[in-house]
Amino acid sequence: MRKIIYPIVLLCTLLLMTGCEKYETYSDMKEKERDAINSFISQQGIQVIDEATFKAQGETTNTTSNQYVRFERNGVYMQIMRKGCGTKLEDKKNEVLDCRFREQNIMTGQVVIRNDIHAFITLSGLGTVDVANYIDRMNVYRNGNNITGSFVNGMMYQFHGSASVPAGWLVPLNYISVGYPEEANDEIAKVRLIVPHSQGTADASSSVTPYFYEITYQRKL
Repeated sequence: MRKIIYPIVLLCTLLLMTGCEKYETYSDMKEKERDAINSFISQQGIQVIDEATFKAQGETTNTTSNQYVRFERNGVYMQIMRKGCGTKLEDKKNEVLDCRFREQNIMTGQVVIRNDIHAFITLSGLGTVDVANYIDRMNVYRNGNNITGSFVNGMMYQFHGSASVPAGWLVPLNYISVGYPEEANDEIAKVRLIVPHSQGTADASSSVTPYFYEITYQRKL
């Protein structure tokens, strides 16, 4: 009997050890995320500045130096490429914004979805569509420095299946203007973001994956 039991116990022990080696804790996943973000910053030649420097520069980032400000409270990195025309969001008022964007998985380098160019993809229930026809429209509300938002329609809504606007997308709205061009030299606001999983979509949160975004913002015409 012992000759039979011993191999079984040994096999179970080996299987348990293998399972433990393959199991990845949330802490492990967050460490991989941090490593991926740091690697992306290094590869892209990004100069990270703190919030004090950002404020001293008039809440701007030097694009020539490829500066990004890191926000300590949420871990989001932001580069303001264009401050935008018009005015900032009004306080305690519902507003509608239109956005175009590119979403890139920092872990893999893959562009997941975008609507800033003409490209054709297949979406469930919609067939093959040109993503450029799907501007992301969202309702936003500002209460002091706190901003909330929900998608009305667009590629983010279609692809991720959620009306909730990622918290990282809302961070720039405290620093940019969101009007629409009225004069020849007017430009809409444009930012680049490194968004950790905690400030991203539900998909990003569940997989502990950071994403890079390039986004334009303007008030609905």
